[in-house]
Amino acid sequence: MQAKALTKDKSGHPVGNAFASHFAKSMFLAVSAIVLLSFIGTRMFTHIDLNLYGYMVGTIVFIGGFFYRFIAWGERPPTKIFIKKGIKLLFRKSTPKTSVEHLATYRFIWNRGIYRWTQHMLIGWGCVLACLVTFPLVFGGMYFTMPENGYYTVVAMGLDVMTVKADGVIAWLSYNALNISAIMVITGVCMALYRRLKNMQARAEQTFLYDFLPLYMLLLISVTGLALTFMNVFLHGWGQPVMSLIHQYSVIVTLIYLPFGKLAHIPFRPLSVFARNYREHYAEQSMKECKVCGDGFVSTEQSNDVISVLGINEMSFQQKEGFHLAELCLPCRRKYRIAQFSGIATHEIKVKEANQNAKG
Repeated sequence: MQAKALTKDKSGHPVGNAFASHFAKSMFLAVSAIVLLSFIGTRMFTHIDLNLYGYMVGTIVFIGGFFYRFIAWGERPPTKIFIKKGIKLLFRKSTPKTSVEHLATYRFIWNRGIYRWTQHMLIGWGCVLACLVTFPLVFGGMYFTMPENGYYTVVAMGLDVMTVKADGVIAWLSYNALNISAIMVITGVCMALYRRLKNMQARAEQTFLYDFLPLYMLLLISVTGLALTFMNVFLHGWGQPVMSLIHQYSVIVTLIYLPFGKLAHIPFRPLSVFARNYREHYAEQSMKECKVCGDGFVSTEQSNDVISVLGINEMSFQQKEGFHLAELCLPCRRKYRIAQFSGIATHEIKVKEANQNAKG
């Protein structure tokens, strides 16, 4: 019977069964897409810069690490529900606004203060700008040619996009895009380091490997990148080969580290749009009232999903009073836990926490 089932399953999904796992399939498709786009963008591999080979290898390793972590995370029961319902709600009318606030203007950080918002804007958009320049150059999606003296032709995906003066504004911005992004990242990282060293709450919660190391890695990439420009312009190339290797190694190590450290939230950030749509959509339908204070704290759908996932994981939080712990709002849940140790029904005392509606 098992042999028949396996045979039937393989015949039904021939493509999926050609791979050992979801990870292997995702990596094969991703690398194949990169090769195809590089083939098109470089006009059949006629424009390849072998000096960027190390960055290419580091990027492919990063993609492998990203898929590994994403698939491991996506296989969890709560994540499956979150992603499945998030995809269904992707075309809500509020999605464009939510996407801009979460991915472009970082509106959700504004409530934490203009200082933190500024540092996130500088680091976030500095990294985005660097990626938009670096990755197309590495894989041949964009490059420059000089068919006539004094003018550059910008080639994108194998097509001549525009011709610009070599000493014009567009050319200057193109040449210095990475320098601009480096200055943005250095400024943002220094602001973040200053806050982490001066803010007592941040100092109590942070660790070197998780909180400081990513900032130092971004700082190393940016400083060595600016050093390359300085050596080329002011030192006539002196020391550039060594600094080029240092910069390349710093980028490769950071790319390899990125999926497994704190910086992993950067490629995962678009999923925050799913979370916002999920909360808003089901909150509009029905709110779950707390079994103790009666306040609506989450949508009924989210509460039911939490209870369902806990059941899948064989975790029961059904209480002797007849309610599930997930049916209590956070303040009442905290007070109920205190009641288990004190013997006093503190969760029934109608006193709200002073900071339960605080922003940030």
